[in-house]
Amino acid sequence: MTRTAEKIDALVREDSSMADALEAIREAADRNGGEVQWADVSDELTSGQWGRLIEKGVLVDGDEGFEIADREAYDQALDGDGDSTVAGADVDIDEEESSWSQWDKIAGVGALLLMPGYWFDSIRNVVGGTIDIVLGPLDAALPFYAVILSVALITGLYSSLLQANLMNTEVMGKYQERMKAVQEEQKDLRQRKKEAEERGASEAEIERLENELERIREEQMEAMADNLGMFKEQFRPMVWIMLLTIPLFLWMYWKIQSVGLSGAEATAILPIVGKTDWQAGLVGPMPAWIVWYFLCSMGFSQLLRKSLNIDMSPTGT
Repeated sequence: MTRTAEKIDALVREDSSMADALEAIREAADRNGGEVQWADVSDELTSGQWGRLIEKGVLVDGDEGFEIADREAYDQALDGDGDSTVAGADVDIDEEESSWSQWDKIAGVGALLLMPGYWFDSIRNVVGGTIDIVLGPLDAALPFYAVILSVALITGLYSSLLQANLMNTEVMGKYQERMKAVQEEQKDLRQRKKEAEERGASEAEIERLENELERIREEQMEAMADNLGMFKEQFRPMVWIMLLTIPLFLWMYWKIQSVGLSGAEATAILPIVGKTDWQAGLVGPMPAWIVWYFLCSMGFSQLLRKSLNIDMSPTGT
C-alpha cells in the first residue's frame, strides 16, 4: 500500500463520512477529465473535508483545479476490502525464507562444541595439532606476523562470501519495512490525537483515536516479536563463520601458548606500538597477536566487500 492509500485509510478511520466524500471527488474527477474543483463537490462534502484532503496531499494542484495525487492508490483504497491493518505492516514475509536448514543447525552445534577450546588445553591441543597439518607449511615459510595476516585474509574472504550468500537482505528489509510502517502510523495517530485535543474535539473522536493508538501498540508488539526472524537471518552466516574461524583461532592460540615461539618469532614490530611480545597485553588484557589479527581481519573484510561489490544493507521490496 502506497503513502496515498495509507492517508486515505487514516482519514476514513478518523471520519467515516469521508468515504462518501472521497467517492464524490472520484466521480467528479471522472466527469471533468481527471480534475475537480470545490464547486463540483460542494454539495457532497464539507469545506473541512475538502481542506483536509488538500492538507494531507491526497489532492494536489492541477492545471485548473485539483487532481488526485495517486489515482491507482486512491482507487485501491476506496475499492479495497476495508482492512484496517497498518499500511506496510502486512508485508508478506515467508517464515521459511528465514528458517535454518539442518546443515545450519549442525554448523551451530559444531561451533559450540569448539568454543571450550579457548579454556581447555586438551581440546586446544587436538584442534591446534590438526590444523597445523594444513598451516604448518605456511608457518615454516613466513614470519609469524605474516602468518596471522594470511589467516586474517582467509577469514575475511570466506566471511564476506558466507554473509553474501547466506544472509537474505530482502527478508531483513521486509522486517524493517513492517516495523517502520507501524512506527510511522503510531506517530501520525499521536499527532492527530494532539490536534483533536487542541481544537476541542468531541470525547467520542478522542476515544476513537485512543483506540486506534492502542491497536497500533498491539501491532507494534507483534512486529517486535516477529523480528526474531530478522535476528535468525543475521545470525545464520555467523555460525558458519564461527565454525571455520574458531579452529584457526585456536591454532594461533595453540602455536603461541602451547608450542611457543622462539627467537625473532616471539616478538613483532607493529604500527604505532613498535616492538612488542606477541603475548603482551596491548589493549587492556588483550594480547598483541589478537589485536593484530582483528586489525588485519577488519581491514581485509572491508577491502574484499568493496572489491567483490558485496552489500549487506537490508533491501526493501
